[in-house]
Amino acid sequence: MYRYDEFDARFVRERVAEFAGQVARRLDGSLTEDEFKPLRLKNGLYLQLHAYMLRIAVPYGTLSSRQLRQLAHIAETYDKGYGHFTTRQNLQFNWPKLKDVPEILGLLADVEMHCIQTSGNCIRNVTADQFAGVAADEVEDPRPTAELIRQWSSLHPEFGWLPRKFKVAVTGAEHDRAAIKVHDLGLKLKRHPDTGEIGYEVVVGGGLGRTPMIGKVIRDFLPRAELLAYLEAVMRVYNSEGRRDNKFKARVKILVHEIGAEEFVRRVEEEYAKLDGPTVNAPVEEVERIAAYFAPPAYEALPSVSILLDQARAAAPALDAFVRQNAFPHRQPGYVALTVSLKPVGGVPGDMTADEMRAFADIAERYSFDELRVTHAQNLVLPHVRQDEVPEVFAALKAAGLATANAGLVTDIIACPGLDYCALATARSIPIAQEIAREFSDEAEQRDIGPLQIKISGCINACGHHHVGHIGILGLEKNGRENYQITLGGDATENAALGERLGPGIDAEAVPGAIRAIVSTYLERRQHGEAFIETVRRAGLDPFKTAFAEVIREAAE
Repeated sequence: MYRYDEFDARFVRERVAEFAGQVARRLDGSLTEDEFKPLRLKNGLYLQLHAYMLRIAVPYGTLSSRQLRQLAHIAETYDKGYGHFTTRQNLQFNWPKLKDVPEILGLLADVEMHCIQTSGNCIRNVTADQFAGVAADEVEDPRPTAELIRQWSSLHPEFGWLPRKFKVAVTGAEHDRAAIKVHDLGLKLKRHPDTGEIGYEVVVGGGLGRTPMIGKVIRDFLPRAELLAYLEAVMRVYNSEGRRDNKFKARVKILVHEIGAEEFVRRVEEEYAKLDGPTVNAPVEEVERIAAYFAPPAYEALPSVSILLDQARAAAPALDAFVRQNAFPHRQPGYVALTVSLKPVGGVPGDMTADEMRAFADIAERYSFDELRVTHAQNLVLPHVRQDEVPEVFAALKAAGLATANAGLVTDIIACPGLDYCALATARSIPIAQEIAREFSDEAEQRDIGPLQIKISGCINACGHHHVGHIGILGLEKNGRENYQITLGGDATENAALGERLGPGIDAEAVPGAIRAIVSTYLERRQHGEAFIETVRRAGLDPFKTAFAEVIREAAE
């Protein structure tokens, strides 16, 4: 895990002091809200529907127990006792008072955290695979790359006022768990097929929102040493040519679409040729310094199979179900990574109370080398658990109310805050997620249905990533009522695809029944153990549209 050096610590402290002065001037009326807005956004502070919201950066989703405990302290001291984990691996507090924000930022700085570049038209918090450094299908841990980009992009003098926000994701694995194809820029670590050299596949122009697009590969292989210069070229082209007359057409995906991928590549390569690579790219010593922070923990030499765990699973069906659903294979023999769901049936997806944070911090400290991860699905991960200790971990999670065995299943629903919090939302997301989870609360049924990703957004901005949900739900306002469009067939992996609408929008109360009809159609048509998305691809949308039309007909009667 990366640790602040003297520059990092001073940089964050100076930023806290600077913003404290700005807050004081806003409170005494020296700054109007219009004048204050760009200043607060540069520090992760939004004005939402009912209150301010503070978004805290969790670079590439990695946290320590100490940091999580500090978040728990902030949650119960300055908020309403909980925090909300987002689809970009950040954490949000929904109820801070403006006068308290400088003190909160100071507490974050105490544990090497901040809110810089979690909002505004800048390069945002860099995200990565939640199983980075753990996954067996990984070419290399992507977190050193993510940290390098974080340091390069932090207050970059040329890219502080971009046409629009710019999101970067990095993966080191063959299977894309970082959704790189729906980011403004995605990087995939790979080996050159001829030389074996490690470099990057570069993807640009992905994104969701009102104009969803899948990113285009603009460099099949970029040598590792040339990364920052190439990113500089990409950003210069976007910064100089991206639209500023219309914020809805200002993302880099629009530029790539309007001029074409080939022309975009030509302009990037032209800009790249002008750059003096050695002065832009990171020195080898700096790359090595950063990488050293991500060295594997002190694993024990253990057998690949744990007899103790096998015996415990045989004696305890609940433990067996948890391991089957929430365990992820570890590259180190004798260890396992465990996904910890923040989606109990009836709960708010991604929410975690202060008490739960403290309990989880204790578990991570004792059983996972003091490390935890935040996932894109609004869950947490214990990345380094000895297989022999899984029964103890499960018991501790159960005592804390964190042992839901539904990772990747129908009740593991992604949902934005929606109209309960967000000033941009046009419909609720949280109650819809809760009702769907209740509809499919039977654990045996969930396991029978198998992997199924439902993603819900409360407006066209798509913070819930509904476009790439196996089932996507978009809430809109229609004639004074909340109305929900259902899409099918989305995918955020290496097989990235955008979902297609099944038909007209439906009222909120009809949504659980519509999802039930879709799932029933899948169960009727699946073959040879197919997962939901596989059946959709094979059978096409027509049978699901027929089932959906029947739901609409019944609702109209």
